[in-house]
Amino acid sequence: MESAADRPRTHHRLAPPSSALRGRMVVAAVAAGAFAAATAGQALQGAASQTADDVSLASSQGSYGASGVGGDAAAPAAPVLVNVDQAGPASSARAEAKKLSGAQQFTDARKEREAEAARKAREEAMRPDVVKPTEGRLTSVFGARWGTTHYGIDIANSIGTPIVAAADGVVIEAGPASGFGNWVRIQHEDGTVTVYGHMFHYNVVAGQKVKAGEQIAEIGNAGQSTGPHLHFEVWTGDNGTKIDPLGWLAQHGVNL
Repeated sequence: MESAADRPRTHHRLAPPSSALRGRMVVAAVAAGAFAAATAGQALQGAASQTADDVSLASSQGSYGASGVGGDAAAPAAPVLVNVDQAGPASSARAEAKKLSGAQQFTDARKEREAEAARKAREEAMRPDVVKPTEGRLTSVFGARWGTTHYGIDIANSIGTPIVAAADGVVIEAGPASGFGNWVRIQHEDGTVTVYGHMFHYNVVAGQKVKAGEQIAEIGNAGQSTGPHLHFEVWTGDNGTKIDPLGWLAQHGVNL
C-alpha cells in the first residue's frame, strides 16, 4: 500500500484572477489608502489641538502664577493708566506758586513805574521856572558903557563853565553871530527871548526843546570880548525890546 510519502508529487498552477476580481482588489486598496490618510490627518489635527491647548494653559498659568493659582513665573505688571488732565497736589502747588510769582512780579513792576512817575512829578513840581544862566562873577550890567549901550549883563568865569537855559523854551537859533562870536537864542512860553553869547561851544540846535537848568553851551571868549564870560540878554520877543536881565531875573526870584 502506497503511503503519502511514496506518491509522486504533483504541482498545481493556480488560475489568474479574473478582471472583475482585479478591479475589486484595486478599489479595496484605494479605500484602504484613503482610510490610512484620514487616520493620519486626524492624528496630526489632534496633536496640533493639544499643542494649542498646552500653550493656552501655559499662558494662563504664567498670568496667574504670581497670585498662587498658576505656575511659579512672576506675572508681568499690569499697565497703569494716568489721567494727564488731573494734576497731582504737588504739580498743582507748583503751578499756583508760579502763577502767584508772575502776578507778584507784575505788581512789583507796576509799583516801580508808579514810584518813578511820582518821583519825576515831584521833581517837576519842585523845579524852578527860572534859574541863573551860569555861575560866576557879575562884571558888567545893563545900560550905558564906554559911550554905548550895553544891552545885557556879563558873568565872568573860566572857559568851559556850563551855561544853562534860564527857563523852559525852544531854541530858535544856535550858531555864529556878529560881535558875539557864537550865540544861542531861546524863546519861552510867554514870548520872551533869552540870548547867550561869546561861547566857543554849544550843544543845542534850532527847534530843540530845553528845560530851565538844562546845559546848552560852555563859557568862552569868542567875538568882541575882553575875557571869558557869558553875555546874557533878555528881549520881550523875537527882535523885541531889550530889557534889563537883572530885573527880569529878580521878578522870577533869581538874584545875582
